[in-house]
Amino acid sequence: MGTIKSLNKWANAHTYYPLDVLRIALGVFLFMKGVHFVSNTELLVELIKPLNTYAGSMILAHYVAASHLVGGILIAFGLLTRWAIIVQIPVLIGAILVNFMGDFNTANLFLASATFLVCVFFVFYGSGKHSVDYYLKMQM
Repeated sequence: MGTIKSLNKWANAHTYYPLDVLRIALGVFLFMKGVHFVSNTELLVELIKPLNTYAGSMILAHYVAASHLVGGILIAFGLLTRWAIIVQIPVLIGAILVNFMGDFNTANLFLASATFLVCVFFVFYGSGKHSVDYYLKMQM
């Protein structure tokens, strides 16, 4: 716990606007992906088609769309950022693995991998100085 606190203090002391813009862009991107999946459910069902043999593929489709919608908003505002990203990580790992189970698409693999790496960075970095989390922490 002390290590995380010291890393968080270092991150707050060295916060730069580009990292906040990256966090906001990540949140907006995930939210737009959620909107895209909700409006094109047949695309999402097609993406998880290699997993149709497993039970709960429809539950998985709803989890992906809901986690992108809610998580994207939370990440963009910087509210419960780490928790929202932790919910995104299984979805992104699934997005990476679906490329190897179904049709291999290099662009989708690159996009999913880059999003995964940015999410892992923000799990450790946190939401930064220009976020709702930081504002609420300073109010106490």
